[in-house]
Amino acid sequence: MPLLHFHVIKGRKPEALRKLLDAAHDAMLEAFKVPARDRYQIVSEHDPAHMVIEDTGLGIPRTDQVVLLQITSRPRSKEQITAFYKLLAERLQEHCGLAPSDLVVSIVQNSDEHWSFGLGRAQFVTGEL
Repeated sequence: MPLLHFHVIKGRKPEALRKLLDAAHDAMLEAFKVPARDRYQIVSEHDPAHMVIEDTGLGIPRTDQVVLLQITSRPRSKEQITAFYKLLAERLQEHCGLAPSDLVVSIVQNSDEHWSFGLGRAQFVTGEL
């Protein structure tokens, strides 16, 4: 159950946001092999002055289309994570026209007991999932 939190600059149309979310979900399905309905996505829109996304000295150009994606997930292998980064960049470029230089991703991993899908239970721990 990855939780994807997209941070973008205000101004994208709802259709463009949906394409962004769909492309990211497709990459997640392929790289992490999650079920199709394992989809938890949030978009936060910010004023341009509220997002400073630089390049860590790598010389990566950014535009006002930059997307910062924060993911919280159960543990994934290095191979799955690097495959996801590649697939995500490809899908976003293909379906949304987002330059790979405008994508920043951070993944935070946690354990099964850190997830509850409702009803006051930890479904990974109880065996429901």
